[in-house]
Amino acid sequence: MSPSLRKNYTTYFTQNDGRDDVKRVMLDPMPRLTLVPGLGMFGHGRTLKDARIAADVGEMWIEAARDAESIGRFQPVSKPDLFDLEYWSLEQAKLAGAKAKPFTGQVAVVTGGAGAIGAATAKAFAREGAHVVVLDLDGGRAAEVAKSIGNQSIGLACDVTDAASVRAAFEAAVTTYGGVDIVVSNAGAAWESPIATMDDALLRKSFELNFFSHQSVAQNAVRIMKEQATGGVLLFNASKQAVNPGANFGAYGLPKAAALFLSRQYALEHGKDGIRSNAVNADRIRSGLLNDEMIAARSGRADCRSRITWAATCLALR
Repeated sequence: MSPSLRKNYTTYFTQNDGRDDVKRVMLDPMPRLTLVPGLGMFGHGRTLKDARIAADVGEMWIEAARDAESIGRFQPVSKPDLFDLEYWSLEQAKLAGAKAKPFTGQVAVVTGGAGAIGAATAKAFAREGAHVVVLDLDGGRAAEVAKSIGNQSIGLACDVTDAASVRAAFEAAVTTYGGVDIVVSNAGAAWESPIATMDDALLRKSFELNFFSHQSVAQNAVRIMKEQATGGVLLFNASKQAVNPGANFGAYGLPKAAALFLSRQYALEHGKDGIRSNAVNADRIRSGLLNDEMIAARSGRADCRSRITWAATCLALR
C-alpha cells in the first residue's frame, strides 16, 4: 500500500474525528477498490466475502455516477458527511464486537486434501478462519471436503506429480482469493518392498510422489509468496519414516527423508523472505495407508528389534 494513501486517510480521520468528543476507532486505511485501465475493477477485503462486497459496492457506485452524469452532474457528498456515514455509531458497535479468528484473511493450500490427514488439516484451518484450497487427485472428493468445511473453501483436482497441474492449481487459488499464505504439502503414498531387490521403477515412482511433488508444490508456493512480499508458511508431511525407518519400507522412507531435508533447505534459503518452512513426522495416523490389516501384518515382524539395533548402532558410533 502506498504510504501516501495511509497518510491521507489518517489525516481525514483525525480532522473529522476532532469535530466532537465521540470515541471512535479508526478503520483499516487499506483501499477497498482498485481500478486498473484495460483490466477492470478489483475488490479487496480481509476475506473473500468482504472483497466481493467491496466489488459490489464499487459496481453500484459506477452505476450511480454514470446515471447521474446522464441527466446532470455527479457530485459526491462532502468529507464531513462521508465521515458521518462511514463512522455510523451502530456500525462502529458492530465492528467492535467482531473478533477475527487466528487465520482469518489467510489462504491455505492443502495437497492430498481428500485423504484422512489432508481433510482433517483442511477442516482445522477452516475452523480457525482460513480459506482453504483442497487439492487432490480426485477432484470430486476434494470438492466434497471443501464443501463440508465451509468458509468459502474450494476443492480442485490436482496431480502433484504433474508440474503443469500444480501450477494451474496455484493459479486458480490466486484467481479466487488473490494469493496464497500457507501451504501444507501432504500428498503421498507408500509401497512395500525389500530394499536389496526393489525394482527401480517402484523407487522412482515413490520419489516422484513423495519427494519431487513436494518440491514442485513448494516452488509454486514460494514463487507466489515472494511476489506478495508478505511472507508465508510451508509445512511438509515428512512422516516418521524420515527419521525412524521400517523394514521393507525403503521405497517410502528414502524420499520422505529427502523431503525432510527439503524443508530445511527452504528454511535456509527463504527465511530472509519471511517464509517459514517446517516438517511434521506423522505416525500412527489411522488412514487409507495405516489400516488394521497393515498394523496386524507389521506388528508380527522384527521391525521393533531392527529399530532398537539401529538406534544402538547410532549411539555406539557417537
